Amino acid sequence: MSPGIPKSEIRNPKSEISFSDVERIAELARIELAPAEKERAQSELANIVAYVGQLDEIDTSGVEPLHHVLDLRNVLREDEPQSSLPTEEALANAPARKGDYFLVPRVIE
Repeated sequence: MSPGIPKSEIRNPKSEISFSDVERIAELARIELAPAEKERAQSELANIVAYVGQLDEIDTSGVEPLHHVLDLRNVLREDEPQSSLPTEEALANAPARKGDYFLVPRVIE
């Protein structure tokens, strides 16, 4: 049971999250669910949707939208070109190299 939601106010799990929704979410998460686990996930996801749905009841008229809860500002410096390490020094500790480049394992097939 989700905290904060009276049992009487929880919507019908079948009306919010369909069985195919659960199967699609499981597929995207790359997990296999037994039929009983799918039923439980369907109910739990519906409770989560109902819990988050309580936000619809809050009156937000007159509230300015926020980009962030804290008034943060990036402090940036000027992007000035600087000299870099010489190639030999940069590659000195490389486990493998090919010419003037780091040699890394292929990651795209």
